[in-house]
Formats: sequence, structure tokens, C-alpha cells
Amino acid sequence: MPLRIEDYAMIGDCRSGALVGTDGSIDWLCLPRFDSDAFFCALLGGPEHGRWALTPDTEYRSQRHYRDSGLVLETHFSTADAELRIIDFMPMRDDQVSCVVRLVEGISGRMRLRHELCARFDYGLTIPWIRARDDERTALIAGPHQLVLRAPSHTLAEHLDGAQRFDVCAGERLVFVLQHCPAHASAPDDFDAYAALDHTEAFWHDWSSHCRPAGEWSDHVLRSAITLKGLSFTPTGGIAAALTTSLPETLGGHRNWDYRYCWIRDASFTLSALRQAGYVEEAVAWRSWVRRAVAGAPHQLQVMYGLAGERRLDEWIADWLPGYEGARPVRIGNAAAQQFQLDIWGELVGAFDTDDPKGLEMIPQTQHEIVAFMDHLETLWRAPDDGIWEIRAERRHFVHSKVMAWLAFDRISRAPLPRSLLGHQRRWQRIADQIHADVCANGLDAEGRHFVQSYGHEEMDAALLLLPLSGFLPADDPRMVATVHKVAERLMEDGLLQRYDTGEGVDGLSGEEGTFLACSFWLVECYALIGELEPARDLMRRLVGLLNDVGLLAEEYDTRHRRQVGNFPQAYSHVALINAAFRLHSAETPG
Repeated sequence: MPLRIEDYAMIGDCRSGALVGTDGSIDWLCLPRFDSDAFFCALLGGPEHGRWALTPDTEYRSQRHYRDSGLVLETHFSTADAELRIIDFMPMRDDQVSCVVRLVEGISGRMRLRHELCARFDYGLTIPWIRARDDERTALIAGPHQLVLRAPSHTLAEHLDGAQRFDVCAGERLVFVLQHCPAHASAPDDFDAYAALDHTEAFWHDWSSHCRPAGEWSDHVLRSAITLKGLSFTPTGGIAAALTTSLPETLGGHRNWDYRYCWIRDASFTLSALRQAGYVEEAVAWRSWVRRAVAGAPHQLQVMYGLAGERRLDEWIADWLPGYEGARPVRIGNAAAQQFQLDIWGELVGAFDTDDPKGLEMIPQTQHEIVAFMDHLETLWRAPDDGIWEIRAERRHFVHSKVMAWLAFDRISRAPLPRSLLGHQRRWQRIADQIHADVCANGLDAEGRHFVQSYGHEEMDAALLLLPLSGFLPADDPRMVATVHKVAERLMEDGLLQRYDTGEGVDGLSGEEGTFLACSFWLVECYALIGELEPARDLMRRLVGLLNDVGLLAEEYDTRHRRQVGNFPQAYSHVALINAAFRLHSAETPG
């Protein structure tokens, strides 16, 4: 049985990552990329689906923290008469060979540890061959993949899948290294694990030193920025939405999706968060990824792409896995990549807005491409779509989607483009005005007091909080203020926001879900914008109180069971935290 989601911590090397539990078990690891097949998949099943455990063999207590400001995890285990620490990290290396290092250090007394490495390739399905290379190196091979374990011989069971027990004394140091390489290749070279630790800590210390302060929220902003960096795929600049797939939005439910990809929607929010936190280089890399990924015919623009810009993200079910705490199905890939979500056009143009300090150009690189891009959007904006929440039901005229289409035309009509496009820009501004009028005529409730989720329907939607953040109307416009208050009134559950009404028929899926954390951070921003600073502070403090012991957030929070739910750690939650922190800090800072 896996641990609670919040009982895991992430380690990573900006190419992939692993989840380490408070019990010393690595229950999730995909190599060599975030979206590669998992070698340890106990998170979505049990120990038989793959894990790497280093755990005290008697009753114990554990505490953990990230060393300095990075993704090097240190866990302290204490028993009645002994204490030791395990340092887990993925080295930041130039040779692009991903590996996991586990350093065991005895602090006091003598503690018996239980070591078990059960690797199951292909998401817990395939049992590898196990071949000893020498006294301290063992290869695990299946299909195209090879894992090579370097470990002290006395810590290994006769059959590697079994468990071995051994003692660790005060002052003793043990080194465990697990490296990945192709099955046909020679085993990777050995390296000095402690030198790799020093290099990795130096990397994270230097990177973290550039984070801008945000007053009361500075520590949370830094940890969130580190998490975003950890989810970044440095070879391309893409940022994975989460480390995991199929962690459920409600315990035992079937709202289980694969989030190990890059969403276009995240572009403008992520760019804003990175720039505000002081990370221009990462913002430029992310923007460059977006430009490459969406290149091609405008009608082929997708909602999401692979880490290198792959377009095919075919969705299938790993039916041999029982799912996290029985939440099935376990989905690999994401069919939402082929949905029609109108809002991504506005978010894409917003990502290339002219307020960027680097002055980067718009996504299309020729006048012809700009015109083709906007001409295609002109044919789309009147159509119903699947919406920001990837509704798998009948399409609607979602208000948020229309507003994002307005944003695209409004921003590009005011962009510093060549004079030869001046006539087009005047037309684009007229279209923007047309969309604006259409939303104000059809997107309000029957009394015209506040905006609603979609034309002709009275449901509320937390995505409406993005209207004042996008500048669609001034934040103090009565309709905007009323919308903020109505969203809070209708969608608040125990102080946090639901995304929307999840009843049968609204989204085509039955069952509840947790409160969506990014939405609550948007509400913090809206409260700050309309001058309601006390509710903004109260909600922000409530939200940062949900961070786990090492500062990580999942996608959602289950207020009934008091647990994090959804994929973990979730980039969108941490992006929203950063943006809310700087918005609130700015509102609280005179001048």
C-alpha cells in the first residue's frame, strides 16, 4: 500500500525525478525522462510493482528536509537506541546519464536496515534479468533498458528481489548508486558519489540564490521555484505539469490523468511566475520550447505536447495496475491533447506579450504566419469548445474561453508589429471589441450582475477569476467584483475552491473531486486586486498551510479526508502560489 501523497518528496536532475517516501522507499521512478516508462511503480500498486526500499527493520521515527535550497533530500531515522540519515539525490551531471544516489550514514548506535530493490520495467509489468557484473555491481536488463546497481555486497540479498538486513554503526557510510543506460550499452562508469553530492548541492545553492524575495511568502516562493526547476526538462526547456500519472482527483475515483507533459495553457502563467521570481533564463527556455512545439499549421495547434514537442500522446490503460489506493483506471498518455480548447490561443499570445524584459518576438516569425495564425482564430472564436477543464462532454460556449480569444486579438492588435500589418491590427482590434461585446451580452447571469461558466447556463466556474487577471474589465468593475464574490460563494468548500460543479452531466464524469489548489491562489490574486487584503491574506495563509513537510503541493486537496490528491508535485499549483505571493506582496507594499 503506498503512502499518503503528501508523505512523498521529489528528487530530480531536471530530466526525470523520483518520489521518496517518509519510510525510505522510492515508489516512483521513470527514466530517462519524466514521461518514460516507470521502473518503480509501487505508487500505483504495491511493492510487487517495483520499489527501492531502505528502511529501519524495527519501530522508528523519521524526519526529513531538503538540504540547503535544492532537491537533495535528507531523511533522519531514529530508533530506541540508534540514529542514521539517508541522503537521496539525482546528480546534476553533464553526461546526461540519469541516476539515483542513496547515501546511508550512521550517526549513533547500531541500526538494522532492510534493503529491497524490486525493479519492474514497463510500469510494473516486466521482470528483468538480473546479472552480477562484479562484487558490487548488478545489472537488471529487459528489452531496451538496463539498470545498474552499485552497492556494498553485504547489503544485497541472494536474489535481488528479496530483502537483505544489515547493521549500520555510528560513523559508517554506505553508498548505493542506480544508473540507467540502454541494454546494449556497456555499464556506465563509476563516479565519486560524495563529489557528485557536492557538485549537485553547489548547483542548487547557486540557482536558488537568484530568487527574488516576496516578503512573508519568500520561503514558499523559493521552494515553488525549485519545484518548477525540478520539473523542467533542460534538454528542451519544457516543463512537465507533474511528476506522476493517475494519482486520483478523488480517493478511489476514476478522474485519473497523465500529467507528465507540457500544457500550452501553462505558458503565460509559468512565464509570469518565473520572471517574477527572477529566473529569466528559464523563462526564455520555456518560451523557446513553446515556439518550437506549436510550429506548423495553425489548425494543428494542440492543447499539450511531449517534453520535446511530441504531438502524439496516445492514451491507454495499464490494466495490470490496481491504481493508487484502488483508484482505477491507470492512464498512460492523454487524449485531451486532441481536444478543442479555444482558450489556449489567448494564453499562447499572452505568453509572447510585449511586456517581457527580453523583448522576444511573437510566436509566428513572419508576417504571413502572424496573419494566418489570427485568421484561423477568427474562424474559431464563435464555436463552442471543451474548455479549460478539458470537459469530456458536450461542448459549450465557455466564458473563459471567449475571453481568452478576446485576449489574443486585443494583445496582438496593440503589439509593435511592422507597419505593413497596421490594417490587420485595426481589424483585429475590431474583432476583439466584437468578442468583448459578445461576452458581456451572453456571458452574464439572467440579471446581468456577474459572469457565469457558459452561455445560457447559470453554473459558476473558478476560471472566471482569470477575467480580472487578464484585464478583460477593470478589477473594480461591479460585474468583476460580483463575479469574484459569487465564485467564492458557490464554489467554496471548507475555505478552498472547487473548479466547477462536478455533478453528472456537467463534465460527463460522475463522482467528486478535491478542491483545485490553483483556483484558490487565483482567488487570492483577485481579492488583492479588488482591495480586499484581509481575505487575501487569510486565504494565502490557509493555502501555504497545506504544503507538506518539504514544501510540496499536489493538484488538489480533499477537505473531507484532509489529504492532498491528484498528481504530485503539481507545477500549476506552485506557479499559482508564486503569482499569488507576488501579487499579494505588491499590494501589501507601499509605493
